[in-house]
Amino acid sequence: MIIVGAVLLILGLVTGLGVLWTIGIILLVIGLVLWILGTVGHSVGSRRHYW
Repeated sequence: MIIVGAVLLILGLVTGLGVLWTIGIILLVIGLVLWILGTVGHSVGSRRHYW
């Protein structure tokens, strides 16, 4: 999710489309929050680990 967010962020910047920029930021933030929650040991979506 972090990688998809970063790609959409870059595509939005290159093409000038604000929608891609906004979606990229949202996905990047959600991915980072889930990653941080997973590393500190909190269960996310009833799973202790992503895999």
